[in-house]
Amino acid sequence: MKTIKLLPVLLIGFCFITGFSDPKPTETEKIDQLIDGWHKAAAEANYTNYFALMADNFIFMGTDPAERWNKEQFGGFCKPYFDQGKGWDFRKIERHIEIAKDGKTAWFDEKISTWMKDCRGSGVFIKVGKEWKLSQYNLAVLIENDKIQDFIQLREKK
Repeated sequence: MKTIKLLPVLLIGFCFITGFSDPKPTETEKIDQLIDGWHKAAAEANYTNYFALMADNFIFMGTDPAERWNKEQFGGFCKPYFDQGKGWDFRKIERHIEIAKDGKTAWFDEKISTWMKDCRGSGVFIKVGKEWKLSQYNLAVLIENDKIQDFIQLREKK
């Protein structure tokens, strides 16, 4: 009889303990947090933290057709802005992350709110030792299909 009365107390205790435990984040959650931190570093013009996430062979592709920079070139572009405390604030609207079966490569796409209105970013992470490093990021301005003809005409203006 005592066992039956003790069972609800044990169940409540178990629920209390497990409900307040801090589970270890999944790899997907870790990557999501890394991307959020990367965008935060840019918004704060924190050069060190922004570039710390990038792999040595990092490539950044921007919205301008001429913008394809390696890590050193991109650093040269960013540093004067960051030194003046000027960064850019990209805020996640939606993000999708996939991890390869071998656990060494991940890719993502995100819809972000920027000063250019909504944009899309996509990127690739590689596992270097136990750390994820951003190997590539591609930023694209979103244009609605029904506005593409106007956009084409705008690009053709000289």
